[in-house]
Amino acid sequence: MMSADPPKVLIVDDQIDTLTMLADALELEGMATVPSSSGRSALSLVAQSLPDIVLLDAMMPGMDGFEVCQVLKSEMGLADLPVIFMTGRNDSDHVVRALACGGVDFVSKPIVLSELFARMRVHLTNSRKTRSAREALDSLGRRIVAVDRDGRIIWATPQAQELLTRIGLRTEEGSALPWELKQWLGEVVGAESPARIYRRFDREVEFRLMERRADGANLLRLIDRASGTAEERLAAAFGIRLREAEVLLWLTHGKSNKEIAEILQLSPRTVNKHLEQIFEKLGIENRTAAATMSVRVLWD
Repeated sequence: MMSADPPKVLIVDDQIDTLTMLADALELEGMATVPSSSGRSALSLVAQSLPDIVLLDAMMPGMDGFEVCQVLKSEMGLADLPVIFMTGRNDSDHVVRALACGGVDFVSKPIVLSELFARMRVHLTNSRKTRSAREALDSLGRRIVAVDRDGRIIWATPQAQELLTRIGLRTEEGSALPWELKQWLGEVVGAESPARIYRRFDREVEFRLMERRADGANLLRLIDRASGTAEERLAAAFGIRLREAEVLLWLTHGKSNKEIAEILQLSPRTVNKHLEQIFEKLGIENRTAAATMSVRVLWD
């Protein structure tokens, strides 16, 4: 059985027998189900009650599964919603179409329930991690944008959207980065100087490659060079080293010493040493005072 707060599964299939069988099986596994026998009704149900995962029949009369998935991802802005396609045709064309329109997986009919459940758990876990990471980035005020291999925007934090808009770039999902940034992104290998300055409207924004993910997404951090990074501002304001400023920044965001160590890939002992140096240089005695002084700089 799943947890007391079960994941909500939208099942979309025009075959009523399959729809009923899947709903019964998933509910026995502890999941909540929302059945739909057509693509259009499925979109209405999504708008009313957002599911955690979608099981979507590829071939249906009227609006097929590929069209439904495209609407979910492009028009409804549900890029993080995992969609698993179901079909009786196990050919490469269907696999390619399913993945191209935003599906995360593909299962063939007749469905092997044990295999389906295992795949669903993996995608539910990955989806929760992605949402948690994005929520954390939003709350920390990070300017982060994720783009695909072709430089098209997958998602962006509100702060990144605001900065991109300020320099005249579109921020909607699917919008493309300027050609020079796409060219730079294609040339960057690993962490070999992974930064590029983009100048527009008398403003300089630095794009830094943070991570190339296995799913093809590239995480970029945006820095308004007029104000610099939060770490650079703290370092300049308090006369501390950049690494100390990074520790101070995460302390300000409420992270424990252990969490700071994990984030910055340091040992807890090293974090403690940095904090001792910070307290001494700022002439303070505790974390609360350090956070208070940091906030005054960051929100000035």
